[in-house]
Amino acid sequence: MPTRATTRRRQLGATMRKLRARAGMTLEEAGGRVGVSKATVSRYETQEGPVKWLVVDALCREYGASEAERQAVVALAKDAKQQGWWSSFHDSIPESMNLLLTLEDEAVREDHFCSVYVPGLLQTRPYACALQQANEMRRSPVEIERLVDIRMKRQEILTRPNAPHLWAVLDESVIRRAVGSREVMREQLSHLAEATKAPNITLQVLPFSRGAHGAALGSFVILGGAEPSLDVVYVDLHVGSVFMEKEHELERYRLAFEYLRAQALDIDASSDVIRRAQEEM
Repeated sequence: MPTRATTRRRQLGATMRKLRARAGMTLEEAGGRVGVSKATVSRYETQEGPVKWLVVDALCREYGASEAERQAVVALAKDAKQQGWWSSFHDSIPESMNLLLTLEDEAVREDHFCSVYVPGLLQTRPYACALQQANEMRRSPVEIERLVDIRMKRQEILTRPNAPHLWAVLDESVIRRAVGSREVMREQLSHLAEATKAPNITLQVLPFSRGAHGAALGSFVILGGAEPSLDVVYVDLHVGSVFMEKEHELERYRLAFEYLRAQALDIDASSDVIRRAQEEM
């Protein structure tokens, strides 16, 4: 099972490819600029093999990367062998989740649109358990407990010193759908109301009354890097997870999220709706 070293290398390679393509250079031209072979540049753009951060730094400068981009990419190169907290759970985490956790560990912000369930970073333990129990892929109690442990551990990023800013737009169905028992849902809604008090968490509710909206894309997450060019979109589909990083893909989801934020209730009104839903549950 791949570890963080593999997922960080995957992200590093993808970013190096993007920067070179943006600069309009061939592999041979890039290598010639910094004194390495075409094969070396190509290897740096894959997810295999070691890298030298000084070469990565030099390539970033030749590609015209901004200072923030360069620092972020060099940090990825320096930490390519570092294991993440989730390495101890490696037998329970698919490769797509490995990559998501790596990206999330580096993110400075996360923009979520949730059309069905509460975002994982804000789920209570009973709510997360109820979701796993409802999954059509039947799992043993031990497996469910393991997956929920990972989700609870993942939430610690919201309270660390350099915590990312989480902005979540929740379709009203998210707070009206009773996941688990009514007691479980009341506790979950109480947790959401409390979460809005944190300075790095913003919640908005998109009410049914808004009718049609810009969320035909379904639920998605924009994982924000130090620079917009380092953003990645994550979409969890029923048949698997998809990561998108091409500029036209990013722009589509950024625009969708801006529309959703504009159509949703403001922060105070959203908190009121969450509290009312809790009382009515």
